[in-house]
Amino acid sequence: MMKRAVFLDRDGTINTEVGYLNHPDQVELIPRAGAAVKLLNQSGFIVIVITNQAGIARGLVREELLPAIHEKLAQLLQQKGAAINGFYYCPHHPEGVVEQYRITCDCRKPLPGMLLRAARELNIDLAASYVIGDKSCDIELGRNAGARSILVLTGYGVTELALHRKARLAPPDYIALDLYDAAHWIRKENS
Repeated sequence: MMKRAVFLDRDGTINTEVGYLNHPDQVELIPRAGAAVKLLNQSGFIVIVITNQAGIARGLVREELLPAIHEKLAQLLQQKGAAINGFYYCPHHPEGVVEQYRITCDCRKPLPGMLLRAARELNIDLAASYVIGDKSCDIELGRNAGARSILVLTGYGVTELALHRKARLAPPDYIALDLYDAAHWIRKENS
């Protein structure tokens, strides 16, 4: 049987936006994020982090630190009784300075490569899944993958919502104050 998932952007959605997060000590949960992930876990969803990490291609973030950053995020969530089932990231950027990552790829949001890979590896039904993030690329990612999308107003969310509307792009399925609000909306949608 295929599983339902909630795909979460990382910076500005789960943890505080700090620009290019490049050390585990910079990881700090946004208030209520732990309770939100716990609610999604309890609601039967697989919870997966999907994150563009252009800082790797730009030489601003060392890729070998990414597992420690994700471990710190997982530990902070675990302290709140919450669990992440997987981490997927895109290290690419077409204008990167690190040659091996200076490419146009299919995994950089809003392209669906990370979601398609997770769906294959974890047997996920994307049509029964959600994408939550604080940027327009997260909304578009949901649409490109056939999932529902939620924009949170944390991180860059308020600014991105204004830009999204100005560009007359298709709106998200829901606009949430934060990840906790989004988790409650998903739970209500599926009750």
